[in-house]
Amino acid sequence: MAAAIFAAERTSRVLLIDHADVLGGTLWVANGQLSAAGTRLQRDKGIEDDAQAHFDDIMRLSRGTANEALVRLAVWNAAETFDWLMEQGFDIDPACPVDGVGHEPYSRARYYWGRNGGASLRDVLIPRIEQAVADGRISLRLGHEALSLTTNPGGAVTGVTTRDAQGAEHHFEAAQTVLATGGYSASPDVYQALNGVPLYTNLPYAYSQGVGHRLGCSVGGWLRGQENFFINFGFLLDGEGPRPGMVGRLNTYPQRRPPWEIYVNAHGDRFVREDMESVDARENALLEQPVQRYWVVFDERILTEAPPFIAGFDAGEIRALFADDRPFFYKANDLETLAQKAGVDAHGLMRAVRGYNYGVHSGNDFLGRRHLPLPIAQGPFYAIRVQGAAVSSAVGLAVNDQLQVIRPDGSAIPGLWAAGELLGASQTMGRAVCGGMMATPALTFGRLLGQSFVPLNSKA
Repeated sequence: MAAAIFAAERTSRVLLIDHADVLGGTLWVANGQLSAAGTRLQRDKGIEDDAQAHFDDIMRLSRGTANEALVRLAVWNAAETFDWLMEQGFDIDPACPVDGVGHEPYSRARYYWGRNGGASLRDVLIPRIEQAVADGRISLRLGHEALSLTTNPGGAVTGVTTRDAQGAEHHFEAAQTVLATGGYSASPDVYQALNGVPLYTNLPYAYSQGVGHRLGCSVGGWLRGQENFFINFGFLLDGEGPRPGMVGRLNTYPQRRPPWEIYVNAHGDRFVREDMESVDARENALLEQPVQRYWVVFDERILTEAPPFIAGFDAGEIRALFADDRPFFYKANDLETLAQKAGVDAHGLMRAVRGYNYGVHSGNDFLGRRHLPLPIAQGPFYAIRVQGAAVSSAVGLAVNDQLQVIRPDGSAIPGLWAAGELLGASQTMGRAVCGGMMATPALTFGRLLGQSFVPLNSKA
């Protein structure tokens, strides 16, 4: 959308094609979090910040795994994008900016979001598209699935073939084509093929099917970023995949609620200090566990006395989850039976609980945990299976620092450009989650493509 908005300021021959029947893309499900350094809002609040500090933070948080060229392009142009959003009436949450919420914190407060999450960004972008359509500067085709790109004998991309909702095929010629088709995290087959693990959640946008990955590769492009596959610290699912629903979200942030429970893997072993504040460390620990899965284990006294640990649920509602044979919620009168029900090694679980209880009584937890309120000792005992999963797409279509789609030898494919999640979370965040480094680069790269990168003429 950003590319179309800004391109329409330069030419009246912009064609915007979307497989969905409404505009908005991933912003229908994403939080729309942003990060930018050197913004007017920061200056108004007395926050000193600049793009170099932002870049340094991303490379630190990603441990050097992010794509330096694309990160530079994003962060050195992010403030202009953010300031433009504010000028257009972006309904920012008054608590912003902050240094971090839910992800590793930045060194400075440069993290923003709207009062209504992704809807706040949609409310800025969609009216601009609609106005440009009304002015005759953008032609809009909703409900069109992109089937293939067309090329000339020299390999330049010359247009796209689509299929509309009635099944009719259409061909559109274009001097320049921008792919901004999103990721692949709603396609079980593509997700498995590119990430090497099953797709466990239904959180991604339904049209994130990897279409741009296929189209780009079909004309000589290639994919990169497999080595930076990363996951979030777990989801409570309501069944086996593919794409099951969600029961709720665990509060695993020690800063908000110190843990009373323990986390064990399929071997029954604790694999991370549960009160470790670094979410990045916990996510990396989970990434190394069998099928990126763990179980939250606790007893009756903890369930009764601890603050609720599922967002939006009180203790009674949590207890009820164990009463209706719900998948992945297990209850038993002893630990051995609990382990058998949950699919965890019984000897390992009993060993882990003994070790944890020793730490509670002695103050010397084997993993160094500091918050040790109660032993796990009073039945019945409980376990909840939690699944680590990625909601963004790590693997992306390779581009150069002008956002031209490139071949494996580094040469640009004439007439073809790409932006957004199609480039891969691995490129703008590396093997980590850096706050705001999905939506902001998508908007910024779209703006740059529309404003200047893509050469436009009467045939554009």
